[in-house]
Amino acid sequence: MLCAITSDYASYGASRFSNCSENDLDALIDFKNGLEDPESRLASWKGSNCCQWHGIGCDGDTGAIVAINLGNPYHVVNSDSSGRYGFWNLNLNFNTFNDIPIPEFLGSLENLQYLKLSEAGFTGVVPSSLGNLHRLQYFDVSAELFALSADSLDWLTGLVSLKHLAMNRVDLSLVGSEWLGILKNLPNLTELHLSVCGLTGSITSITPVNLTSPAVLDLSLNHFNSLFPNWLVNISTLVYVDLSDCDLYGRIPIGFGELPSLQYLSLAGNNNLSASCSQLFRGSWKKIQILNFASNKLHGKLPSSVANMTSLTNFDLFDKKVEGGIPSSIARLCYLKEFDLSGNNLTGSLPEILQGTDLCVSSNSPLPSLISMRLGNNHLKGKLPEWLSRLENLVELTLSYNLLQGPIPASLGNLKNLTNSNLPGNQLNGTLPETLGSLPELSVLDVSSNSLTGIISEIHFSRLSKLKILGLSSNSFILNISSSWIPPFQVQSLNLRSCQLGPSFPSWIKTQQEVSFLDFSNASISGPIPNWFWDISSNLSLLNVSLNQLQGQVPNRLNIAPFADVDFRSNLLEGPIPLPIVEIELLDLSNNHFSGPIPQNISGSMPNLIFLSVSGNRLTGEIPGSIGEMQLHQVIDLSRNSISGSIPSSIGNCTFLKVLDLSYSSLSGVIPASLGQLTQLQSLHLNNNKLTGNLPSSFQNLTSMETLDLGNNSFSGNIPSLLGDGFVGLRILSLRSNAFSGEIPSKLSNLSSLQVLDLAENNLTGSIPGSLGDLKAMAHVQNIVKYLLFGRYRGIYYEENLVINIKGQQQRYTKTLSLVTSIDISGNNLHGDFPTQLTKLVRLVVLNLSRNHIGGQIPENISGLHQLASLDLSSNNLSGGIPSSLSSLSFLGYINLSRNQLSGKIPFEGHMTTFDASSFAGNPGLCGDPLPVKCQDDESDKGGNVVEDDNEDEFIDKWFYFSLGLGFAAGIIVPKFIFSIKKPCSDAYFKFVDKIVDRLS
Repeated sequence: MLCAITSDYASYGASRFSNCSENDLDALIDFKNGLEDPESRLASWKGSNCCQWHGIGCDGDTGAIVAINLGNPYHVVNSDSSGRYGFWNLNLNFNTFNDIPIPEFLGSLENLQYLKLSEAGFTGVVPSSLGNLHRLQYFDVSAELFALSADSLDWLTGLVSLKHLAMNRVDLSLVGSEWLGILKNLPNLTELHLSVCGLTGSITSITPVNLTSPAVLDLSLNHFNSLFPNWLVNISTLVYVDLSDCDLYGRIPIGFGELPSLQYLSLAGNNNLSASCSQLFRGSWKKIQILNFASNKLHGKLPSSVANMTSLTNFDLFDKKVEGGIPSSIARLCYLKEFDLSGNNLTGSLPEILQGTDLCVSSNSPLPSLISMRLGNNHLKGKLPEWLSRLENLVELTLSYNLLQGPIPASLGNLKNLTNSNLPGNQLNGTLPETLGSLPELSVLDVSSNSLTGIISEIHFSRLSKLKILGLSSNSFILNISSSWIPPFQVQSLNLRSCQLGPSFPSWIKTQQEVSFLDFSNASISGPIPNWFWDISSNLSLLNVSLNQLQGQVPNRLNIAPFADVDFRSNLLEGPIPLPIVEIELLDLSNNHFSGPIPQNISGSMPNLIFLSVSGNRLTGEIPGSIGEMQLHQVIDLSRNSISGSIPSSIGNCTFLKVLDLSYSSLSGVIPASLGQLTQLQSLHLNNNKLTGNLPSSFQNLTSMETLDLGNNSFSGNIPSLLGDGFVGLRILSLRSNAFSGEIPSKLSNLSSLQVLDLAENNLTGSIPGSLGDLKAMAHVQNIVKYLLFGRYRGIYYEENLVINIKGQQQRYTKTLSLVTSIDISGNNLHGDFPTQLTKLVRLVVLNLSRNHIGGQIPENISGLHQLASLDLSSNNLSGGIPSSLSSLSFLGYINLSRNQLSGKIPFEGHMTTFDASSFAGNPGLCGDPLPVKCQDDESDKGGNVVEDDNEDEFIDKWFYFSLGLGFAAGIIVPKFIFSIKKPCSDAYFKFVDKIVDRLS
């Protein structure tokens, strides 16, 4: 706060009157009776002479009470306790009044000039009787969030002397927009604090007539959803303005730069405020100290005039869309302390930003006062410049998530005040300088996710006694550290993912008694986890040792911090499923050798578990019904085990569930109808089990579903038409290898997001609905990979996967699944003609209609499926010719038209020449390459008789004898050499030979 305007009262009890008035005495007694006083601070409140009571001050002439100071003496306060208003004070701040209302009698103390009730434990409605305090100059009723409220602020009009008004966190949501108009009746107001008050409505057109003298205006964290109030720039007295997180939109007026006294301006977090940097910073900004435009939409380049803001101490454009680079003139900000342009669209290299810097007076540094430089989350490129080492007072350097390249300068070791070095997410290469180990104040060193290499030794940490966060992950480091090494630090976060720590478990970890975040994943560690590790694991809120070769058993009573995340996936661990001593929120044991049943008491040990994956183990037995008691579940993955029995109906109680994967097990019985209660479910895999029966009608409630895989079971009955109703987000529908019968519901065409339809290997009859050509997601080309990740929780997620029959083989897709579009209706009893409407599905990658009774002709416009990679129409009754347009499908890698009634010449040209005879076999009427059957037109150039081509044999003989005559070296060694190099060279060789043979023949 910029203004210090409160004071302690030093002369309470000084009065010429022996007794205070009866009314005041009664009011104080009532007030005392409503309080708890465990420290006996009101012990003197007895008798009739209230002017002598502790904390009470009376007027020397009238005896009227003019001051009550009961502020908590043990609460550390700021400069708000100074003494500006003499004796006319009431201070009750930072007490604990146990949720009693603000006493009504306070409104009768008409001589009060200072009233501070902030954070004193009052609740209820702010009494309108306070409007009687016409001499009041300072009023602070800030509260715990919404503990106090006011339905109207009309009573404020009585406070005609008011200079300071603070009602932070008071619920004013019912006030409407009238509050701003009321301020015109407060001509002396200099400070207005209404932060987090639930205020709404436009603040654009309501201009307070007399609001011309405010110095402080804090309306932050409200929800105005309003155009920016341009009238603010007409208030020349403004010193402090905070309109952050107010849902404001429109343009920021450039007049802010001309306000002569403005020191603090925060418009952060509005997201939709815009301005041209070249215009906004054209002003003089004479006294600006803090400038925060975080999370908005500023654009353009910063002009050279920014350099005139010589008082700037905090420059923040966090998370805005600033385009272009930063002018070199900004480097002349000799008083700049904090420089934050994180989360923008800055381009260019760091040398361009500060090149040509004029050094400040009495300093060898371009920015001698700079403490913090934050330029993360931009598009900066180039190398880290050497001048960074001249920022002698730099404490924080954040350049994360840019496009920076080259080595980390060893000269950064000169920054003796540096505490935070954040360089992750770039393209830095080279090694980690040993000089960084000489920074005694360094607490954060993060170079994760770069292209750094080399050996990390003990020298890199020699003086880092204050290190708390160490991030070396996702590089190619090798840690060469002695097993007896004792680090000089006690880290709290240790991220060494994808560094080579192994082969044995790093023993120096036993010294780290404060570590709470530990990631050793993919670190080439093998062997057992040492017993001593479980002595320090109780501090770990995150334990990730996945993707190693760890062996042995995990203690069955896992010692871990409460609500921790535990990730042991992809190791060689064995034994029963370990249960923690305390409840945790994430447990991933997938792809190990754990065996035995799922513990019956799993819900008792982890009642609030959110993510559970034990897939790819050797678990047996049944799924315990108690798993449904873990109602915060978002992911349950028990796939690829030997679990038997039925699906517990209790799983329907997990109403937050987004993923349920029970695939590749031995489950039997029917799908419980209770699964229809999982309205947030996005991915359901029950494939490759022994389930039977029909799909429950309750599935119509699963409107959030994106993947439904029920393949390879024994489901029967018709495909329910309900699958075509309401599933607007369904991407994948697989019912293959079941016993479904009846016709394909035409309503499936309503699945506007469907990209994989697999109904293969059933007993379906009827014709293929032409309406399938209306599947929208298959009709629009999609070239952007969208990772299908569900149940994401604190960096762990379930990655969608699906096995698709493509090019005659089964292939599992994960990361590129969103690019695969497939229709597979093979192996049924379908008849009717080839549905020409399918040729509208231009995004289709796989089309398999094989092993049915489909007739008619292959449509000529099938070439419109220009992304088709696999086409299988084999074993049908198709007739007519093969469309020549198929040769234009350049992505087509597999085609099978065998065993039909096709006829005519195969269009063996272009891309079709890559397929062999098996693709066309079993069609008696087909002829031409690659089949051995010659077409009639090809066999008779003269009258149609078939004549042996002796000339061809003669040509071959001459070619052979010519090559033989060239000798062993030229005929064998030279061609072999040529074939071993590039193909164009071998082509040129054969062209040369052909010319010679032509001349000889």
